[in-house]
Formats: sequence, structure tokens, C-alpha cells
Amino acid sequence: MPVIDTPLLWLAVTALLSYLAGSVPFGVVMARVFGLGDLRKVGSGNTGATNVLRTGNKGAAALTLLLDGAKGAAAVLIARALMGEDGAQVAALFAFAGHIWSVLQRFNGGKGVATFLGVMLALAWPVGLACCATWLLVAATTRYSSLAALVAAALSAIYVLFLDNGESVWLSIALTILIYIRHAANISRLKLGTEPKIGRKSVPEAPHGEHMSKESNRL
Repeated sequence: MPVIDTPLLWLAVTALLSYLAGSVPFGVVMARVFGLGDLRKVGSGNTGATNVLRTGNKGAAALTLLLDGAKGAAAVLIARALMGEDGAQVAALFAFAGHIWSVLQRFNGGKGVATFLGVMLALAWPVGLACCATWLLVAATTRYSSLAALVAAALSAIYVLFLDNGESVWLSIALTILIYIRHAANISRLKLGTEPKIGRKSVPEAPHGEHMSKESNRL
């Protein structure tokens, strides 16, 4: 943990502004810009880049990924320039929280992966690059975005200890816990072998009653 030098009032303001910045749902914005419909009715219903990709529009997904990462990185870099490391870590935590619990989306949001990578790159670029490389390696090998995120997050604290000064190790652990909480359903599907792979276009699910009716008609 860094030494707390900044007055608590300024840290509170930083937390609020970072949360609001993190709350901007770029997935929803890109879905509207590209005419992709209501993102809440696609795939998992969250607002992250992976769910945008399930619409089949790779450009919109790439922009969502970049913007979700950039908002976290910007919050950290601005806070660090104005206040130092304590402000940067507060900004990282609350920008991430804003993304996964967006006030603009009734406290729903994405899974936090892009914003996590953005804040890690801004906090310590060697750590961020290691997390990005881990994500890419696991994703390319398994084709599971969720598994790649879980592995990258789990290793982030180790990367902080070996590639940085260790000041953000508790922050990385906190972010990892939140990522695992947000991926609880994905973890269950990974165990069952039903987790969709990267690039698989989403098909809206039929209501439960309709599904049962179709099953009955087959019998």
C-alpha cells in the first residue's frame, strides 16, 4: 500500500470522479453507434467488449475494449499527476467499480476485464503488459475470454511483486476478487463445458415456457 499523503477529502473527490468516469458504458454507446440493438438482450447481457463481439461486429468490440481500458487508465494517470500514488490507486479501484456497477446502468455493467487491464497498464506498464500477454496467450490457446481474464487477474499480484515495487499488490488482489465475483457464472459454465468461445455469435434465448413447449412438441 502506498503512503497516504493526500487529504482524505481529495481522495473522496477522486473516488467519486473516477467512479463516474468508469460508469460510462462504452459497450452500450458502441452498440447504438453501430446499430447493434439492445446489448442487454445479447449473450450475457453485460456491457463489455466480449458481449459486443457476440453481435458479430468486431470493430465495435475493438472500440469498446480500447475505450473501457482507456477510461480506467486516464483516471489513474490524472490522479497520479495531481496527487501521487495514493490517488492513483484510489482512482484505479473506483474506475473499475464504476465499470462493473455503473450508476448509468442501474448498477449493472461489464465484467471489468478491459478496465482492469487499463488501470494495470497505467499503474505499472510492465505489470499491465504481462497481464495483457497472459490474456492473449490463454485466449489464443483456449478461445475462452473468461478463462483468459481469470488467469491474467490471478497472476497480477505476482507480476506486481516481481515487476514493480509491490505497492499495488493489495489493489491487484482486490481487483482479482471482484473479477472472480463478476465471472461466477462463467466459472460455472467452464466447469460444465458450456462456456461460449471467442467469436461465437450470440443467439437470443427463447423464453423458458417457449423452450418447454418446443421440447414437448418433439416428444
